[in-house]
Amino acid sequence: MIPFSDEEIYEAVKSNIPKVSQYVNSHGGGITLVGVKDGSVYIELIGTCSGCSMSLMTTKMVVQKELRALIHPELNVVNIDGTPENILPQDAVTA
Repeated sequence: MIPFSDEEIYEAVKSNIPKVSQYVNSHGGGITLVGVKDGSVYIELIGTCSGCSMSLMTTKMVVQKELRALIHPELNVVNIDGTPENILPQDAVTA
């Protein structure tokens, strides 16, 4: 169980996105924080990373791994990629 509210997680992720984005930026892409719901962070990979066949690996092995190290080890990161299972919940905390 993550001991932080979705609002707290949103702010923590927002402030750490520049650190986490370095790898994605080096490949001509970027990360947009879309929202947080129940400890899951919803992002969108943009630029050359949008739609890339390696985007799932980038999301889990780079973005999620780094955010877990910086914020909480149970954090889950979901890339909103247009598939039905990866959509932002309507009641997610957003900007």
